Amino acid sequence: MAIDDLAPGLITNRTEMKIRFGGGIQGGIQTPANGETVLAYSDPSQGVKYGYTFDGYVEDDEHGPLFHYTGEGVLDDQKMTDGNKALLDSVTDGRAVMLFVAASKKGTPGGVKQWFVGQSVVDPVLPYVERWAPGQDGVIRRVFVFRLRPADGVTWALRDEDALPPATVDHIVDLPASPKPSAPAAKKTGAKDKKTEKHSTSSTVANIIGGEREVVRREGQLVTAFEEFLAAAGHQFKSFQITVEGEKGALVPDLYDVTDNVLYEAKGNATRNAVRLAIGQLLDYRRHLEVPEGLRLAVLLPEPPSDDVRKLLATEDIALVIQTEEGFAGFPLS
Repeated sequence: MAIDDLAPGLITNRTEMKIRFGGGIQGGIQTPANGETVLAYSDPSQGVKYGYTFDGYVEDDEHGPLFHYTGEGVLDDQKMTDGNKALLDSVTDGRAVMLFVAASKKGTPGGVKQWFVGQSVVDPVLPYVERWAPGQDGVIRRVFVFRLRPADGVTWALRDEDALPPATVDHIVDLPASPKPSAPAAKKTGAKDKKTEKHSTSSTVANIIGGEREVVRREGQLVTAFEEFLAAAGHQFKSFQITVEGEKGALVPDLYDVTDNVLYEAKGNATRNAVRLAIGQLLDYRRHLEVPEGLRLAVLLPEPPSDDVRKLLATEDIALVIQTEEGFAGFPLS
């Protein structure tokens, strides 16, 4: 059966897919030797046992439907190797991602039935995000949550049960970023304390999102550079993962400087819209965190904003730190 002959909404099983495409029947990500496909199997009911609580259809955004898929690895921090790397590299390798969701319970005669959601691609702007969840041993570790989109011309077959369920309690996890963080406890409000091809999106969408991809990449580089700068200055830093009851996904501030008690939000450009978004995010994060009295807020930018945007930040009592050739201007905060 050709890739394009597999219709969304088909009920199948892993054995049948192995016969048709190759690969194995164990593990969430299969990479058949044909070099054309990556088979991604999602089973939220089983994933909960291993800390995989992020899988499911999230919602449509300006680029269309979005499905979160947790990478493989049930112990310790997940690594971008093997199946995870194959999924990440599927865009540049020209492999089609075939997304399945379990449609029956483990132990079903003939194997767990699999609902074929449809042919997919890894989001070219933001391929994955890092989240924190308990492993098979109950120890909190870092996991990759891949962001999948329908392939060009494909309409996914989504069921109500494929939707990512909203959080049932407020839940805050401390995310260590520095080697030896010494951060305040997060506020307990519920539970425990945290990279064009045959099957790509269309060229029109790719052209639209090219600028966004560069901004996302630049933001990541900015945060990394600032973390290195803080470490060299002897500062300890970290972040938080916040889930809010009744909402999907998680809130993750960019960086909390433990030493100076400053919460930072970074943006990949210095436009008014970017800074306005950062202000809103900081105010929202602050509502959920219990940190030492005197918490300050700061926006981290790769270049200076306009004078009026500077005045906006000053009015909101939010500091500004800008990357320079020598380091970061505005640090330490006055």
